[in-house]
Amino acid sequence: MRIYSAGLDSETNTFTSFPTTWRSFEEGGIWRGNAAHGSSWVSPVPRTFSRLAAQHGFEYVEGLYAAAQPAGPVLREVYEALRDEILEGMFSSPPFDIILLHLHGAMIADGYDDCEGDILSRARSALPPGTVLGAILDPHCHLTDLMVRSADLLIACKHFPHDDYADRAAELFQLCVRISRKEVTPRAGVFDCKMVGLYPTQLEPMAGIVNALIAAERSTGILSVSFIHGFPWGDTCDTGSKMLVYSNGDAQAARDCAQTLGLVIYRLRAPLLPQYPNIDEALDQALQLQGLVVLADTADNAGGGAPGDNVALLSALLRRGTPNAAFASIWDPQIAILCAEAGVGARLTLRLGGKTNASSGMPIDVVGRICGIRAEHEQTSLGDTGQPMGLSAWLAVEGVDIVICSVRSQVFAPDIFTNLGIDLRDKRVVVVKSTNHFVSRFAPIAAHIIRVATPGALTLDFAHIEYTKRSLDYFPRIADPMSLKEAS
Repeated sequence: MRIYSAGLDSETNTFTSFPTTWRSFEEGGIWRGNAAHGSSWVSPVPRTFSRLAAQHGFEYVEGLYAAAQPAGPVLREVYEALRDEILEGMFSSPPFDIILLHLHGAMIADGYDDCEGDILSRARSALPPGTVLGAILDPHCHLTDLMVRSADLLIACKHFPHDDYADRAAELFQLCVRISRKEVTPRAGVFDCKMVGLYPTQLEPMAGIVNALIAAERSTGILSVSFIHGFPWGDTCDTGSKMLVYSNGDAQAARDCAQTLGLVIYRLRAPLLPQYPNIDEALDQALQLQGLVVLADTADNAGGGAPGDNVALLSALLRRGTPNAAFASIWDPQIAILCAEAGVGARLTLRLGGKTNASSGMPIDVVGRICGIRAEHEQTSLGDTGQPMGLSAWLAVEGVDIVICSVRSQVFAPDIFTNLGIDLRDKRVVVVKSTNHFVSRFAPIAAHIIRVATPGALTLDFAHIEYTKRSLDYFPRIADPMSLKEAS
């Protein structure tokens, strides 16, 4: 059996003005045949495919894998070049039996609102009959009819944070092998939950819902269940939360299961809405608590396409004179270069942040001492992989240790501080620009974690997101869009 894998991964925030470019993918990573041996957030997927193919004695060919940090729409020529390289790799002689793709699901390019549907449909139309086409998705995707029609199987991560990519890749591999051997015939069922939201799965009630999805997969005839969270900050016709179920040969059973599970989530829609304090409320709470408090700057999270240079929360920390605090990270390559040129020990007057677009907010002027410089800074990302941060600086300003980076990324782990020399053991408040992916690695050192409703590109006011393409008939804009009175 011959297997081909490739991947294209980026999440598009249509409310962010700066585009995703060739440089974005060069920073995130472009691999041609060696992604399985890399150390990035995409590596666990091809590594799993490669390992399982070797165990089965299958021929495995890895094509292009490319990834970029979330930002605005991908430049058309960039997307088309990457897409075409992936597609060209599928067509060899003899033909492949199985195509396994790693796609995000919320990529938008100039002229393409559904990049993944475009890739899958082009592949399906050109592949020989009988070729199995499967893809692993980020749950923060836009599930489209074109994607479902074109692929034999789509499987999304069940966890947010997405620490289960390797498990889902193994699931996709094994089911696609069974499809190729004609042991199972997947039939898809999709249920639109008519919701827009954010659903961390380590918290209830989502933790229980994930367990329910896993239990449903043990039901007779059910092959796979994925809850599509959706990506609220991408304006498409398909933005929103959906349930995707595959049954073995019975489309009605798949639709019924998707509806049953989707209604479970719908009836919990109000408890699932994030209720986070604003900056002043969060700082009031933090300064009354004992032990280390980690504050999450949720709206300026580069992992959702925000610039990462909004300094509203940092400004509040400094205004209050918060002692023993640390802040990571501000995306400000210009300031990082100035700090590197001045050198450790220098004192500088700098204008931090507020440089990219309207969501960046206003900059702040500070006087600080440079305490550390690292030319190739790095932090641990998901799955023990590395996330480059580029030239980075540690700037101490009025009791706050600030990490300034040259490569955009959300914060995943404490070593974004410690690799620069910042000791967190004496800190009272630590601020991270992230929404949820930071939790697993910061929870062991934090006495308290508070997610903060900050200003930025990732507003949590889902009822008032200015969609122009998505129907406005969704919760929380509408209290009960399904008119299920007993669920209100």
